[in-house]
Amino acid sequence: MADDQVRLSAYVHGHVQGVGFRWWTRARALELGLTGYASNRPDGRVHVVAQGPRAACERLLGHLKSGQSPGTVDSVMADWSAVGDPIDGFSER
Repeated sequence: MADDQVRLSAYVHGHVQGVGFRWWTRARALELGLTGYASNRPDGRVHVVAQGPRAACERLLGHLKSGQSPGTVDSVMADWSAVGDPIDGFSER
C-alpha cells in the first residue's frame, strides 16, 4: 500500500568511514527492498537515505543501531518524512 511508504534520513556517528559501513548498509537495504544511498560526510558521519515501506525502513534503522555493522557506531540520528523523488536502487556515494 502506497500510504505506508516513507523516507528515512539517518546520520550515523562514530568510526564509520573507511571500514565498509556504506557497503554493509547497501547490502542490508537491498535485502529489505529499499532504495536510496549511503554517503560519507566531511565531518566523519555517514548519511543514509532510504525509501520504501515503513516496516522495512524501521528494520534498516534497527540494523544501523545494532552494533553488528563494520566500524563503531556511537549514535544514530533519524528523521522520517514522506517519500521524495524516486531513487533507483541503493548506492554508495
